[in-house]
Amino acid sequence: MSAETYASVVPTDKREEASSLSSRRGIAILLLLCLVQFMDVLDASILNIALPSIKSDLDFSQQSLQWVVNGYVLTYGGFLLLGGRAADLLGRRSVLVTGLVVFAGSSLIGGLAHSGSLLVGARFAQGLGAAMLSPAALSTLTTTFRSSRDRHAALGAWAAVSGLGGAAGVLFGGLLTEGPGWRWVLFVNVPFSAIALVGAFLLLRKERRSPAPLANFDAVGAFLVTGGMLLLVYALVKAPDVGWGATRTIVELAVAAVTLTAFVANELRVANPLVPMSILKVKGVAAADATQMVALAGFFPMFFFLTLYMQSVLHYSPIQTGTAYLPLTGGVIIAAGIASQLFSRIGTKPVIVAGALIEAGGLYWLSRIPVHGSYVPDILPGLLIAAFGLGAVFVGATTAANAGVGEDKAGLAAGLLNTGQQLGAALGLAILSALATAHTNSLLRTGHDSIAQAATHGYQRALLAGAFLVLAAGVVALTAHNTRQTAPVEEEPALDVAA
Repeated sequence: MSAETYASVVPTDKREEASSLSSRRGIAILLLLCLVQFMDVLDASILNIALPSIKSDLDFSQQSLQWVVNGYVLTYGGFLLLGGRAADLLGRRSVLVTGLVVFAGSSLIGGLAHSGSLLVGARFAQGLGAAMLSPAALSTLTTTFRSSRDRHAALGAWAAVSGLGGAAGVLFGGLLTEGPGWRWVLFVNVPFSAIALVGAFLLLRKERRSPAPLANFDAVGAFLVTGGMLLLVYALVKAPDVGWGATRTIVELAVAAVTLTAFVANELRVANPLVPMSILKVKGVAAADATQMVALAGFFPMFFFLTLYMQSVLHYSPIQTGTAYLPLTGGVIIAAGIASQLFSRIGTKPVIVAGALIEAGGLYWLSRIPVHGSYVPDILPGLLIAAFGLGAVFVGATTAANAGVGEDKAGLAAGLLNTGQQLGAALGLAILSALATAHTNSLLRTGHDSIAQAATHGYQRALLAGAFLVLAAGVVALTAHNTRQTAPVEEEPALDVAA
């Protein structure tokens, strides 16, 4: 039965039941969307442990190796807003399916690559596919589950899977690299994408497109926002190498700022803007996005510094390092489940603020890692504390950023949230890396510290700064609207599903 036939013959209350978590179809839709998010988060971390093997096998230079990671980050962050808006205008299922095809195809090409340039090109294409996948999946989730109870539970599962994907990426990266080889770090995306592709056609209806979506397409706005975001992300990921005070960095950031300012001016002027600025008037959206961005700036670099600490100072193997992050996954899952149950009682603001305080406490614990440390007393408690805080902040900010947003702008809201996350992660890693490197080099110049001691002190300084950034996210959250209602104020018909 087609989606249109299903919609015409099945009463509205039955269609609502089909897309609720009380039905098997609703649970299947949630599992499908969580699988997409799992792939997205997994791919951001799974390749890191494989980098030494890739460098050796494909003869990468140290400088060019960074683009195996940064190529993905650049196109992912640069095209998120465009991908989110495309989901609203062209249909979420269409954009999701297109993203899956691009993501799977580029993963296959990357895994088969026998030259560095082909692998980097595949990673650029992967980022483009992910920029379509993530906002399309999140906006499908928020428009499918309409009741507060279902929306809370679905977003809690989304946050839990995000934590699971981050930790699983490190673990799977180690297992696959030491097992069948680094190419399987990319090949693993292909079966996941195939399952998601089949699920998308079976479970999600083909939505009606906006009337003549390309007739008055804001091409100037698309060019300005994509170009500005690409340049901004590029400047952020290159700044630690060329220097924050370098003329090149300053010029790149200035041009990006001018381009994005021109984009905002264009959107306020044109009749059919690519990104309607009215979305920022929805209560809670701007503050939630800012909270998430600052929180990720403080938390995301933790993976980078702890991984370096465990492998270069404590001499853990890749598999040991990946396994060390598993308790973090469990903590995020538990915290997300608890937080999602509290929103209808006390709202999102108290949960986010409390989560930020807890998360900052975990990072502070980790900032005290000693040179001759061990896992249970020095790393595990901090990971567990930070995980509980992260789960609360992530699901709280995600809920608040999508509350009250109409179905016609759900993709845009998801794109804005994910863009903030990417910018926060890139900016936080760039700033904290520079801070750690400067402190380490300063200690080495004095001649009183060994390389391991100086590096550990640098990691300590960066993790402490990360704790302060997370505290700052809690302060930003104090200015936010306390969201209890998670569905749009003006209810629209529940999302149909294909039979």
